[in-house]
Amino acid sequence: MKISQGIKEKAEILLAQLTLDEKIGMIHGDGLFRTKPVERLGIPALHMSDGPMGVRAEFRNDAWIPSGGTEDYVTYLPSNSAIAATWNRELAYECGNVLGEEARGRGKDVILAPGINIKRSPLNGRNFEYMSEDPYLTAEQCVPFIRGIQKHDVAACVKHFAVNSQETQRLWVDTEVSERALREIYLPAFEAAVNRSDSYSVMGAYNLVRGEHCCESRFLLNEILRKEWGYEGTVISDWGAVHQTKEAAAGGLDLEMSVTNNFDEYYLAQPLKKAVEDGEVEEEAVNEKVRHLLWLMLTLNMLDVDTEKKTVLPAKRKTGCYNIPEHRKVTLRTARESIVLLKNQGQCLPLKQEKLKRLLVIGQNGNRIHSDGGGSAEIKALYEISPLMGLMSRLGGNCQVKFVKGYYEDEGKGNGKNWQEDSLKDGGGKERESIRISEEIAGRRRALLEEAVKYAKEYDRVIFIGGLNHEYDLEGQDRTDMKLPYGQDEVIEAVLEANPDTVIVMVAGSPVEMGRWEKKAKAIVWNWYAGMESGNALAEVLLGEVNPSGKLPESFPYSHKDCSAHCVGDFAEERLLHYREGIYVGYRYYEKNNVPVQYCFGHGLSYSTFAYSDMSIVRQEMAGELEITVSCCIRNAGGCAGKETVQLYVKDKNGTVDKPVKELRGYRKVELAAGESQRVSMRLSKRDFAYYDEGMGAFRVESGEYEIVLGASLLDERLRDTVRV
Repeated sequence: MKISQGIKEKAEILLAQLTLDEKIGMIHGDGLFRTKPVERLGIPALHMSDGPMGVRAEFRNDAWIPSGGTEDYVTYLPSNSAIAATWNRELAYECGNVLGEEARGRGKDVILAPGINIKRSPLNGRNFEYMSEDPYLTAEQCVPFIRGIQKHDVAACVKHFAVNSQETQRLWVDTEVSERALREIYLPAFEAAVNRSDSYSVMGAYNLVRGEHCCESRFLLNEILRKEWGYEGTVISDWGAVHQTKEAAAGGLDLEMSVTNNFDEYYLAQPLKKAVEDGEVEEEAVNEKVRHLLWLMLTLNMLDVDTEKKTVLPAKRKTGCYNIPEHRKVTLRTARESIVLLKNQGQCLPLKQEKLKRLLVIGQNGNRIHSDGGGSAEIKALYEISPLMGLMSRLGGNCQVKFVKGYYEDEGKGNGKNWQEDSLKDGGGKERESIRISEEIAGRRRALLEEAVKYAKEYDRVIFIGGLNHEYDLEGQDRTDMKLPYGQDEVIEAVLEANPDTVIVMVAGSPVEMGRWEKKAKAIVWNWYAGMESGNALAEVLLGEVNPSGKLPESFPYSHKDCSAHCVGDFAEERLLHYREGIYVGYRYYEKNNVPVQYCFGHGLSYSTFAYSDMSIVRQEMAGELEITVSCCIRNAGGCAGKETVQLYVKDKNGTVDKPVKELRGYRKVELAAGESQRVSMRLSKRDFAYYDEGMGAFRVESGEYEIVLGASLLDERLRDTVRV
């Protein structure tokens, strides 16, 4: 992100008039979500809000107590995982557009989104907030999302910079990662966010990298973000991520925020003022932070400056709006395309609505909402359609729909206290504690299982809707394994035994083990936390009104023990975290080491079939720049309209450097009527063939032959050809 000279000149006019006290007030929180204004000069406070799935509810300025009003109900957007699963850049832009417009409508200046950390482990409690295990897919989906947000005079705050991959000991875990892994896996999406979409702000992470806290890191913030990438935007700390005054003052951080209300005691508050007065910190370090904040305010049209009179002028700023019908339509369209059909043996789906007279829905996730949990991603949603409501509202009075719980949710119920009050204790996060199942709970589970089996035998069509919830997909907590909670495996096995045609729906933000029943199930559908219209979208897919088109943005291993973060690297409870797996994260590891997975990266079925043919590669080199155009013909060979995502992978055929088998370097989603054909094109540059050479300290391309693979998933390869680079 580069700031215009005009904005810089206006900022200097204001900076010259500020006292040290006023400057200090601008660079730390003066409320839980705002800074201190300079009323004397007409400089407003900067107002921020979580989060990636919608604008968060209003709290009191100095306490985590909801305002209690009705004005802060908002549109509940699909999670970042759901947006990534669409493999649709246009929908990512539309979701960002909704988030930005609603943030501005709520009077916010900065929305703390999107989350783009790489999904290194399936156990990370915040995975539902992130997009993918793959840096290319993450970058391609986050860039339009950010552009959509910032269309409305609102800053995106892309997070968490960087290598933030677990909640356990998140405040103190020190990440040890190779330079190559950092450059190829963990930084590309952030680089795209700041240089391709010009994200106006970046949030520093809680963890340490190479012995420095990320929000105080000279390596991350000064050397890479500021100098190498030339970033002139604003860097905001995660809430409570600053630990030292002098280090934060010397680093590239501009604004310290935290969860406590002792605002004047923050590290960049009175302690910094004293350090300046004592000559331990140069006042210019404070000035540089204030510059970045003024540049941001001017960019967002929060104020303007009369350069002759040297006074603040009111700026013309977009008003925004929230809870309008068009926003709800965007959530529905996105939810539809996020649903992944994992398995459909014998065309078990879609259900024939005209033949449905009695339908049994089993499982607590069929009748629960998810918007009100997960940590800082919690949303005060205007409404949320559950799967049960979505089905019943469509089937109407001619179909009897019966719901039974199936399993008993008994674990981890909170005490009503807001979690933020304790969020900086004990390292900031932990692994979920195991819960002992009492005889009373076991008895309740048996009774619900028996009830589910009884009705499953009586009903022709049965849908089980289970998975996880925000007791498990949760900020500040990691799972200990991928097993389904609440004894769901036993229920699913028993129900499939009673009714083999039962459709299994998993609602979750992270993969779960399915090995006990996956082969017995004929149809399995994956539904993310997909926003306020999620239940309607799921019903439309199950009933065949919408053809599923979602693709997995991450691999689904059989167990977390198959994942490289656990079998090669560390998932640390202590303070040092070794990324020994290097670049071999997600599918890169599984494919390289022939490790089978439940469902591979990019997998997703349709009610149609798609034929690939006539692959073409055109190579052009102009002014030393290489451009390769890859195209093929896609035909909908099925009987209904559908959407297919063509995925492009690059494979080094004879290189001398250790590399993954192949890597995603392009994708295109197309909509085709039954029998329709379309030619799909994608472009590659030299960077798409590069690896990071640690000796050179730069990306490098090995000369030689590369195979271009086109497919419907990582493992469903359809076409291939070779190009020399």
